[in-house]
Amino acid sequence: MTADPLLLVPEVARSTARLLETVRTLDPLSAPSLCPGWTRGHILSHLARNAAGYVNLFTWARTGVETPMYPSPEARAADIETGAPRPLDEQLADLEATHEAFLAAVDEMPPSAWTAEVRLGSGTVIPAAKVVWSRLCEVEIHHVDLAAGYAPADWPPGFAQRLLHELTVPDGVTGPDHAVAAWLIGRSDGAGLTGALPAAPEWK
Repeated sequence: MTADPLLLVPEVARSTARLLETVRTLDPLSAPSLCPGWTRGHILSHLARNAAGYVNLFTWARTGVETPMYPSPEARAADIETGAPRPLDEQLADLEATHEAFLAAVDEMPPSAWTAEVRLGSGTVIPAAKVVWSRLCEVEIHHVDLAAGYAPADWPPGFAQRLLHELTVPDGVTGPDHAVAAWLIGRSDGAGLTGALPAAPEWK
């Protein structure tokens, strides 16, 4: 999978289309997700707010004016909680609108802005060019977290391969790319992998 942000945008669009297909079938949104303490509604609320946060980072990169993803960690958490109990039609509308805003923000980026450094909500500083990959990770991984039939085995092969490039695979641990990656980010217990499996780090 390419690292070029503009070539990754179609991947984000396809990933989001798959997500929306699943979301339209969800019932109820109050069912638990794979993220401890979060319902499916929390996952959807987070994904919408995450897209809006990345629009802020593109604004920062494009204008040079520091524009954080979220006003504060507390505000981020509060927005997710507020949005979690909304009905399905509102969740869908929010996901679609924020996705379109994300794509529009990408279109507004001049070539020189992709090298500008921005700060994720976690505090990690990255070049704006990596924001598109970060969004793809959010959509693909949290699609699995909905516990609605989409599994790591459904990830595009290129996604799993690139994800592994950012992770450290313990010596001797082998298996399909998607299975190794899922285990390393806490979305699998490692069943089907071979080798000694130490405790995998939590995904952040």
